[in-house]
Amino acid sequence: MKKGNGDTLIARDRSLARKLGRCWPLYLFLLPGLIWYVMFCYKPMLGLRMAFYDYNIFRGFEGSRFVGLENFKIYMTGPDFARTVKNTIMIALWQMLICFPVPVILAIMITEMKSKIIAKAVQTISFLPHFISTVVVCGMVVNFLSPSTGIINMILVKLGFEAKYFMVYPQYFRPVYTTMTLWQTAGFNAIVYIAALMGIDPQLYEAAIVDGAGRWRRIINITVPGILPTVVTMFIMNIGKMVKVGYESILLLYEPSTYATADVISTYSFRMGIQNGDYGVATAAGLFEAVIALVLVVAANKVSKRLTENALW
Repeated sequence: MKKGNGDTLIARDRSLARKLGRCWPLYLFLLPGLIWYVMFCYKPMLGLRMAFYDYNIFRGFEGSRFVGLENFKIYMTGPDFARTVKNTIMIALWQMLICFPVPVILAIMITEMKSKIIAKAVQTISFLPHFISTVVVCGMVVNFLSPSTGIINMILVKLGFEAKYFMVYPQYFRPVYTTMTLWQTAGFNAIVYIAALMGIDPQLYEAAIVDGAGRWRRIINITVPGILPTVVTMFIMNIGKMVKVGYESILLLYEPSTYATADVISTYSFRMGIQNGDYGVATAAGLFEAVIALVLVVAANKVSKRLTENALW
C-alpha cells in the first residue's frame, strides 16, 4: 500500500529530526556564526528602505515621506557623482592590479625558499601587520609622511630634495593608500595560497626534476596551474569587496584638498548620512555601490567560467 503525502512528510520530518539529534554538536557550533550573520548582515538590510524615503530618524518609516527614486536622482545628478564613481573604480583597479597578485607571488616565494627558518621569518613578518588596528596604521602613515618629522621627508631632505606634505596632494593619495593596504594585507592574504601550495602533490615536482625541469619551469608548469583554481576563487570573492575600497582608511587619510582622487562612494555616503543627516541619499549611494559590486562579481564569475572553467557557481 502506497503512503500518502501526509505519511511521506511525517517520515521526512522524523528522518530530519534523527539527523539533527545525531549531529546536534555540529549545529551548536554553527549557531553563533548564523546568529552573527542574521544580526549584522541580514537584519541591517531592512534599513535599505531608507533609500526610497525622505527619512527622519525621529519619525521612523511611518512618519517619513516616500519619495521613490528621488534620492537616487539627487545623487546621480549631483556634482559628486562622477568624481566618487571614478575614484572608486580607480582605487579598486589599483588594488586589483597591485594588492591582489602580490600575495600570490609572496606565497610562491615563501614556499620556494630553501631555508625554512628564513621562510618562517618572512611569513611571520609579513603576517603581523594584519593585526595592527586600521587607526594605528593610518596614524603611522601620517607620521611617516609628515613634512617636519616624517622619516620619508627626512630621507628626501638628506638626498637634496624638498620636503613635501604628501597627504595634501591629490596625486599622491592613491599610491600612498595602495602601498599602505598592500603592507597591511599581503602577508595575511598569502596564507590561503600557501595552504593551496601545500596541497600540490610532491611527486609532480619530483617527476619534473627527473625530467630536467629547472625551478622557473616547475613554478610555471606545476605551481601556477596547481593554485589557479584557488586564485580564481579568491579573485571572484574579493572583487566585490574591492569596490568598498576600505573606506575606513580613506576617512582617516583624506583631506578636502585630496577629494579629487580620494573621495569614493562610501566616504560620500558617510558624509551625507553622518555629517549632513541626509540618510535617504546616503543609503541610495550605498545601495548603488552594492549593485555595482554585485554586477562585477557576476561578470567576473562568468568570464572566469568561460576562460578557465573555474567559478564559484
